[in-house]
Amino acid sequence: MATMGRNIAGPLLFLNLVMYLIVVGFASWCLNRFINGQTGHPSFGGNGATMFFLIFALLSGVIGIISKLAGASHIRAWRNDSLAAAASSALIAWAITALAFGLACKEINVGGHRGWRLRVLEAFIIILTFTQLLYLLLLHAGLFNSRYGPGYRDTPYGSSAAAGGGDPYKGGGPTTGSVI
Repeated sequence: MATMGRNIAGPLLFLNLVMYLIVVGFASWCLNRFINGQTGHPSFGGNGATMFFLIFALLSGVIGIISKLAGASHIRAWRNDSLAAAASSALIAWAITALAFGLACKEINVGGHRGWRLRVLEAFIIILTFTQLLYLLLLHAGLFNSRYGPGYRDTPYGSSAAAGGGDPYKGGGPTTGSVI
């Protein structure tokens, strides 16, 4: 039962990685069309919020992919020291995805003609906001109970504090190999 969080976070990490790759592909295509002034393309369209949405969608996609690489390293090791990098990068990726989510909602609210690629990109950003939040919560599940993953309160590796020898950083640990 100690790997319950790991068994759920692994497939979710892979799903989010694939979705972030798709977001980068669609956002870069749409941004290229928008920069070239080809907004009359049948599968593009857009409105006043489109430029800001595309920039934040591309940014969240790139940072999300990098976050998943740190997360894959953590899923492989599943220790406290890898948890810090995975959790912090996942939090940043979720925050930027949430910003893109807000802009996607604004773009939908403003309305107008939006092609299928923009609508797919909006849908992926909306879905990623919630799946990335779920992934982030799974990473932090060990904070509340160690059976869900490595917690933040575990003792340092290689210390004698776990053996009851006191605090090794203040000289309270057992002395081994000393001659009296």
